[in-house]
Amino acid sequence: PYYVDMNQDLFLQASLLSSDRNMTVFVDTCVASPNSSDFRTLVYELTKSGCASDSTYSLFPSPRSDVVRFGFNTFSFVNRFPSVFLQCELVVCRYHDYSSHCYQGCASRFKRNADS
Repeated sequence: PYYVDMNQDLFLQASLLSSDRNMTVFVDTCVASPNSSDFRTLVYELTKSGCASDSTYSLFPSPRSDVVRFGFNTFSFVNRFPSVFLQCELVVCRYHDYSSHCYQGCASRFKRNADS
C-alpha cells in the first residue's frame, strides 16, 4: 500500500520490461475502486480509451519511449471506504508506428445520427 493525504498529487510511472527497444507504452484506461477485487461495480474513471475522464489527470514527459508517467489528485469514495485501489490498462505499440493507439492518443468516438 501507498498512503497519501486527500487532495495530494499522486505521480505514477510504468515501465515496459522488454529486450526489444522498438516498443512504446501508452496509458489506455485507469479506474479506481474501493474494492481491490471488483473494478466494475463502484468505480471512478481517471482515463478511458486514452482520454482523461478526471480533470486532474495528466501525462508527463518520460525519459524513454518504454516509460510512461502520469498523475492525478487523490480522492476517496465517500467516507464509507478507507482505501482506493487503482487498475490501469496499458497499450504496447511499435515505436514510431504513428497509426497506432499509442501515437493517436485519445480515441474518443462520436456517434452519428441514423440520418448521416
